[in-house]
Amino acid sequence: MVTQQEVMKALEAVIDPELGLNIVEMGLVYGVKVENDQVHVSMTLSARACPLHGSMLSGAENVIKRMDGVKAVVVELVWDPPWTPDMIAPETRKRMGFR
Repeated sequence: MVTQQEVMKALEAVIDPELGLNIVEMGLVYGVKVENDQVHVSMTLSARACPLHGSMLSGAENVIKRMDGVKAVVVELVWDPPWTPDMIAPETRKRMGFR
């Protein structure tokens, strides 16, 4: 059975093209739930009007579907809490010059 940590690691392959960062280090993945061979991901986007929302959601779904032992994937788009740059991983924030 796939683990939550393995799913998070796989999601690092999904890149937000605007910033060139993966969705995990950006803090866009709010939760991963694994039950048997099913994976449920709740995630958000940096803006509601993101023109690439479809490709980011399908990218997340596709990388998880390719994992051994996964039979079903649900990627749920949520807006609460709203994303802010404070959600970017601390080491990435430093690299980008944020405090």
